[in-house]
Amino acid sequence: MPYHHPTTTCPALLLAVLTATASGQFASEVVEHAPGVGAGPGYADPTSTLGPPARMSGLPGITDSAVTPFQPAYMGYQLLTVGRGGHLVVRFEEPVLDDPGNPHGIDLLVFGNAFFTNTGGPLACTGALYDEGGRIELSADGVVFVEVPGVSADGLFPTLGYVDADPFDTTSGTIETDFTRPVDPAWAPLVLEGSVCWEDLVGLYEGSGGGTPIDLAWVGLAEVTHVRISVPEDAANLPEIDAFADVAPVRPIGDLDGDGRVGGADLTLLLAAWGTLEHPADLDGSGLVGGGDLALLLGGWDE
Repeated sequence: MPYHHPTTTCPALLLAVLTATASGQFASEVVEHAPGVGAGPGYADPTSTLGPPARMSGLPGITDSAVTPFQPAYMGYQLLTVGRGGHLVVRFEEPVLDDPGNPHGIDLLVFGNAFFTNTGGPLACTGALYDEGGRIELSADGVVFVEVPGVSADGLFPTLGYVDADPFDTTSGTIETDFTRPVDPAWAPLVLEGSVCWEDLVGLYEGSGGGTPIDLAWVGLAEVTHVRISVPEDAANLPEIDAFADVAPVRPIGDLDGDGRVGGADLTLLLAAWGTLEHPADLDGSGLVGGGDLALLLGGWDE
């Protein structure tokens, strides 16, 4: 990354349980943190990896920048640098499941501050990916960990905070991306080849906020509760970690109670919201819960 940290000799292993308030879709507890060598003191708070990723970075009102694949988060309060020989272990409050119903089969996302170099001037077209590595290991019990082979913790896909922000914006967009929705991994070869320009890149993200995608089936695990990021002692680069997300499954249109089906309970919720504004039961996006929403719900009925 272009944000260089001074090299320091790190203290001994830190064993602690650190908690933060966060949605259940994001890591909620730091179980263990060993800083390693080379991790700058300004990027040393492991609790910065809890909760959702950053959408804006910089000093508020002074050096604001929207987080995009061309300008990543870079503040110390948003990121943890894992040094050489160091590691970080976080835990999810609820297990992350290997769910075939998740978009593209992806179950877990790891957010860093990787970014693309720009080959297209103000149009912003992807050049090289600045990938700082980091080994990802998963565990169902916090004791036995399995490495995810060939996947960098601080790599594809760089974070995108807003659907409608420009690549080098200094203000936020108005439409937030979904940090629990992955980018389709099938696009990886295309974006790594380079020269994918801004509008096409945002289109490939399809409303996703990015993140390194992981399918638990790749390592033969049905569920995990713990994620460990570690760095070899001879690593050339040090990853910066922002967040971890449990991917949300795709819900059928009309599934208002989140049980994966459309039926009587959903109909009850829709009727209770009839005539209200800006309600989740506004399935057709008209702004008012009414007949169009009822038609969509009944069209997806599967009880």
